[in-house]
Amino acid sequence: MSYRVADKQTIYVGKKVRLEVRHLEHESSGERLMHEVIVHPGAVVILPLWPDETVVLIRNRRHTIGEVLLELPAGTLEKGEDPMNCAGRELQEETGLIAGRLIPMPPFYASPGIMTERMYPFIARELEDSEKRDLQDGEEIDLEPLPLDTAVTMCSDGRICDGKTIATLLMYERFFRHRGTR
Repeated sequence: MSYRVADKQTIYVGKKVRLEVRHLEHESSGERLMHEVIVHPGAVVILPLWPDETVVLIRNRRHTIGEVLLELPAGTLEKGEDPMNCAGRELQEETGLIAGRLIPMPPFYASPGIMTERMYPFIARELEDSEKRDLQDGEEIDLEPLPLDTAVTMCSDGRICDGKTIATLLMYERFFRHRGTR
């Protein structure tokens, strides 16, 4: 079965997302379906690592779900912004850290069944503390440095339950940790 987008309607336009209803049409039968899509510009997620493999996580109050989550620093791409530039900006804004090296890992989709958000993960090395954070209005963030192995274990027992953080930590631990990304 193959569907194509026959039409789309924009229902809502916000600062970060757009909600569309896409009307799909089967190429041979003409059957039509409606599909709701959240259009998102994409985001970065940063894995800041000190030489001793301490990862800098953040405690982030997520008003959307009414919880404080343990996460990696992350942020939304601005229009036309290069993901690496966004990663450096978000790292400093949320943690006060500057990375001497940002190493990209393969991008992934946050929730492709409903949204277009593509996540660009980066390993941040050669960290320096700028002592300057620049939180956005409404952000409530505290730093939580932990040993990398502890953070990975926390993914398995539910203490870390943020998807982008789990994906990035496990991708690093499984595929990049021993590949000369120090």
